[in-house]
Amino acid sequence: MNHRNRALAALNHEEGDRVPIDLAATRNTGILLDVYRSLVQFFGADSETAPDDFGQSRIAQVAFPDEWVLQRLDVDFRGLYLGTPDRRLDRILPDGSYQDELGVVRRRPPSSHYYDITHAPLDRDITVADLLAHPWPDGDDPGYTRGLREKALALRADDEYAVVLHLQDIIVHPSQYLRGFERWYMDFVLEPELISSLLDIILEIRLRVTEQALRAVGDLVDVVSCSDDVADQRGSQLSPAMYRKFIKPRHQRYLEMIHSRTAAKILYHSCGSVVRLLPDFVEMGVDFINPVQVSAVGMDTAALKREFGRYLGFWGSVDTMQVLPFGTPDDVRAEVKRRMRDLAPGGGFVLAAVHNIQPNVPPDNIVAMYDAAREFGVYPIRC
Repeated sequence: MNHRNRALAALNHEEGDRVPIDLAATRNTGILLDVYRSLVQFFGADSETAPDDFGQSRIAQVAFPDEWVLQRLDVDFRGLYLGTPDRRLDRILPDGSYQDELGVVRRRPPSSHYYDITHAPLDRDITVADLLAHPWPDGDDPGYTRGLREKALALRADDEYAVVLHLQDIIVHPSQYLRGFERWYMDFVLEPELISSLLDIILEIRLRVTEQALRAVGDLVDVVSCSDDVADQRGSQLSPAMYRKFIKPRHQRYLEMIHSRTAAKILYHSCGSVVRLLPDFVEMGVDFINPVQVSAVGMDTAALKREFGRYLGFWGSVDTMQVLPFGTPDDVRAEVKRRMRDLAPGGGFVLAAVHNIQPNVPPDNIVAMYDAAREFGVYPIRC
């Protein structure tokens, strides 16, 4: 089997020759720049790669791995990402802060790998009229998808790798960043009309960008990846009832649009304990969930596979909170073996780290993860 055929088997809940593995096919399954450079040095080489300078890619400091690194790790997927709009609303402010295209301002402290929000532009007493007057990006801007088809065709030239189209966050994160987390939570009770209008405005922009992308490459991609964190370590951020009232109908509209324009599988990313919302994900047409955050409440991989494996695939699952950063290579091998045993039988599993590989992960643990994936992921699973 080549990489794409192996991936397609898993995507269709079939057993191929082994479990496929991912690195950097999405912005949620990648590797941060600092640890990537350490990995390249571990391999005895150098890399000039740099993160994208636009939006969430800039904020997350996720690397674009060199092709030879992906081949060295035997990765089965390749990522396809949106471009930068022609009418750029993001900018670097005089103090070095970064203002994104929604107007949210972030600054990276010297001692941190990450950007912190320093200004949420809608974190004040506002009306729906204020929302309408906000300087929103244009979802029809051709820059988002310029050259996207050519890139997809290049990736599909020999059908060697499965192709993943990675899209923006849908509505939850953008609305939180714009409104500020405290007001965002209160709005669902105190300002339901306002939060509904904000969610709808963002959704319309996301729908237009996504429709553009799927017109360009919907026939060439195997997976469409989208994101919205709806849970934390303990459970859903909103009560399931509140999620179903405010968020789910908008998610459903977005996911239905994707399914209507491509045969690709939908990979949905949400960190945290999403177990109580999984029936909703199934109902909305989610095909695979990521990152399968095994450190969160109720995210036991054996139970998830048993209860939802007929309906959902799992993408991720190798613990990034304890095992990858603090374990030994043998601990990493044991972790991979456990996840293979729990999630791989019958297909429907792609192994990757839980979210992006962080800077405190030793390179030898990264190599151990991918080596163990190839060793223990061979079908039939005998872990």
